[in-house]
Amino acid sequence: MSLNITRETLLEPLQTVIGVVEQKQTLPILSNILLKIEGEALSVTATDLEVELIGQSNLLIQQESNQSITLPAKKLVEITKSLPAQAVIQLQR
Repeated sequence: MSLNITRETLLEPLQTVIGVVEQKQTLPILSNILLKIEGEALSVTATDLEVELIGQSNLLIQQESNQSITLPAKKLVEITKSLPAQAVIQLQR
């Protein structure tokens, strides 16, 4: 997965779904979020197995299609919030 995205474009859907993520989980994957890219659309998904929230954002540049990755939710939000406005975030796998 390779993604270049601005701070604001990523932060908006992250803040939409972060409320359902808990730090102390019996299943470690539940503390992660799923980033999924399909064409020019980014979807961010979080779940606690009872509630699933999906935040979406449009990307300015079409990325390689059908990419997905899970990342630690709280850490990603902390890093994203600490960056200056209009910063470009590069995610690569």
